[in-house]
Amino acid sequence: MTLTKRRLVLRICEDTDQVQQHVFDLVQRTFDHIIKALAKGEKVELRNFGIFEVRVRKARMGRNPAAPGTEVSIPERSVVRFKAGREMRLAVRKLAPKPAAKPSAQPPKA
Repeated sequence: MTLTKRRLVLRICEDTDQVQQHVFDLVQRTFDHIIKALAKGEKVELRNFGIFEVRVRKARMGRNPAAPGTEVSIPERSVVRFKAGREMRLAVRKLAPKPAAKPSAQPPKA
């Protein structure tokens, strides 16, 4: 299951007995401040959660999948990089790996 913003708000409401609209506004303001800081090129560090930072990807040559063999110039651009904090990394490591999907064996044709 995916943890959406709405589900996050509902969980916080259950934990804190706060009104949904109040919690939604706080969560949205938090996200807005993170976005504004990143748009200014600032690093956002949330202890035990992780670090968001803006990195510039160099210009490079790529391929057009619709026209194999044709190279396309990809300009440099800014991207957001996230590095998980220690607490998050340790929690995620405890997950049991899911078995790889095996190709379905098709019954022999008669």
